[in-house]
Amino acid sequence: MRQRSWDRGKGFAVDLAFDLGGGLLFAAGLSMFAAPAEFAPGGISGLVLILNHLWHLPLGLTTLALNLPLLLVSLRAVGGRFLIKSLCTMGVLTGYLDVIFPHLPQYTGNALLAALYSGVLIGAGMAFFYLRGSSSGGTDFLVVPIKKRYPHLPVGKVVMVFDLAVILLGWAAFGNLDAVLYGLISVAATSIVIDKILYGVDAGKLVLIITNRGKAVAEGISRRCARGATLVSGEGAYTGSERQILLCACSRAEAVRVRAAAWEEDQAAFVMIWETSEVFGEGFRPVQGEA
Repeated sequence: MRQRSWDRGKGFAVDLAFDLGGGLLFAAGLSMFAAPAEFAPGGISGLVLILNHLWHLPLGLTTLALNLPLLLVSLRAVGGRFLIKSLCTMGVLTGYLDVIFPHLPQYTGNALLAALYSGVLIGAGMAFFYLRGSSSGGTDFLVVPIKKRYPHLPVGKVVMVFDLAVILLGWAAFGNLDAVLYGLISVAATSIVIDKILYGVDAGKLVLIITNRGKAVAEGISRRCARGATLVSGEGAYTGSERQILLCACSRAEAVRVRAAAWEEDQAAFVMIWETSEVFGEGFRPVQGEA
């Protein structure tokens, strides 16, 4: 019982640390860079900046107010744990946006740099939230219920259309086409940073090799790259001849050496190299339970 309480306390402390760190980054991107540059980066955050520009509504409370209806819609679909964590995250964000950052200086330099830095900071903040199973709200609350109700619907495209609509609204609100271009740049930077933080560290390559000399190729890979490989028997669909298939998970830097090792043993080998977002197991990221 004492150990369980300790684990819960430790998990809460880590969640809070990620909320504080992620909230600081997110709020900095929104308040210090996007707001003074006068563009909408898409999503609920973009709507909040438009409302702030038109009627000077507070960023934090407006974000919270816009998220509450989405929260009620997705209440059953997202689950209690995700909901509670997201509420804590939104509370931290509200404090940053309305209490702390109004008293800090804003960046008023080059708007293109503001768009890039806002995207990077917002993306890093969102990645911090996602790493602990939380969210800043917005379209995240719509994705789960939409996917549950309409599993065939391409949710990514729905979110993209929503973001684009908000960015275009920024054109009318801020009165210039540059607001659209800067919004697109910010959204692109956000997406790239989220992917790099969530998957970039553990990203790797999966090399698939079709050969007639499976064991020799596997030994060559082991000797040259110190990587193991899985050997699978296969059959050519057209020729009907027996072939051997090797699967080798490796880092990006090792993929070239694995390919060279395969062709060193069998110049007729058919090699395919695939991108992998995460690799778990011996020699890679250890398998562990969620905190």
